[in-house]
Amino acid sequence: MSKNYPYEALQYKEFRLFLFLRFAIVFAWTMQFVVIEWEVYRLTKDPLSLGLIGLMEVIPAVSMALFAGHFVDQLEKRSLLIKCLLGFFTISTGLFLFTWPLITDSMETTWVVRSIYAMVFLGGLVRAFMSPTIFSLFSLVIPKKSYPNGATWSSGVWQLGAVTGPAIGGIAIGFMGTHHALLIIVGVSIVAFLVLLRIEKKPILNTKKGEPIFQSLREGLRFVFSTKVILGALTLDMFAVLFGGAVALLPIFAMDILKVGSTGFGVLRAAPAVGSLITMMAVAYFPLHRHAGYKLLAAIFGFGVSIIVFGLSTIFWVSVAALFFSGVLDGISVVIRQTILQLKTPDAMRGRVASVNSMFVGSSNELGAFESGLTARLFGTVNAVVLGGVLTILTVVGTGAALPKLRRLDFSKDLEEEEVNLQ
Repeated sequence: MSKNYPYEALQYKEFRLFLFLRFAIVFAWTMQFVVIEWEVYRLTKDPLSLGLIGLMEVIPAVSMALFAGHFVDQLEKRSLLIKCLLGFFTISTGLFLFTWPLITDSMETTWVVRSIYAMVFLGGLVRAFMSPTIFSLFSLVIPKKSYPNGATWSSGVWQLGAVTGPAIGGIAIGFMGTHHALLIIVGVSIVAFLVLLRIEKKPILNTKKGEPIFQSLREGLRFVFSTKVILGALTLDMFAVLFGGAVALLPIFAMDILKVGSTGFGVLRAAPAVGSLITMMAVAYFPLHRHAGYKLLAAIFGFGVSIIVFGLSTIFWVSVAALFFSGVLDGISVVIRQTILQLKTPDAMRGRVASVNSMFVGSSNELGAFESGLTARLFGTVNAVVLGGVLTILTVVGTGAALPKLRRLDFSKDLEEEEVNLQ
């Protein structure tokens, strides 16, 4: 079979189940975040309150990430993911209750918002374990030779969930209200649980089972910081997401600047994910193996430009177009970064590396939300978004100059070596 066959990874049944599972999780998580954003801003009308949503999730996610990575490498992946899904179901049910008028009408607004923040905080704890578990499970449902193609499909499914989650969230808010919109999320979490049960238990590939936790953590950190390609990719993406976190301020743009309501908010929220999804479907046919480093740097540079255009726009469809192209370019970045992590990470260390990735990149979404909310309050919403785009561009220039090995990154050699090993 050709190594560029676009459907190579889909021939494996458990990988197809994995894709459906990942879609359901991302759909539910992103829809939930959108509904929460809308509800909190509706209650407070304070940009900083949107930033605090991210902060409430990032504190437990970062503080527990390394420990979660250790346990992921020590434990069976499917069983651990089952526990994570049960935790997410509990949190979604809690949010459903804290947006129920029968309960909230007897509470002060401040306490309703605090209760939502508490659920988000617990969600951060769940995410600390869920992200590295999913990353590790990927390598157990597909052979290594199919990692690049599998990473493309996995990233594409992630973006599909990120497209439909916010879009359905915005529509559901308009037609059903936030309370009943959250009921959809509860249902999707149940479906994800049932799909996961169809995947068999997997072997534990870590040969150092029972290794002392702090020794395990040191080994994981040492690997990441000594592997410059991984470190460079994580650092670059972290700062790009941190400074380019315009999506956290979308409720303000939808309500106060563009004045397009909840449906327009859903369109704005989905636009970057639509762009990323299109990119990832194209990448399945036109892989990014050659000159991947230069493509990564160019994509994030363009992402920063798109964020600046979005911040300056006062026309709805110009704003949608800018967010769409930010998603197209971010999609290139995601595929390249995921391929780096899957190809360069040893099987026994996947949980710890994924946890560091979560600290660098995944949590920077929430830190970016807090940074955007804080700078929006201090300098104004438009200035905050434009400043974030400028800082993203400067980060790309600095990283590219400091890490020549990242600039010269090319996956072709890795794939050729893997083909030789299989012969």
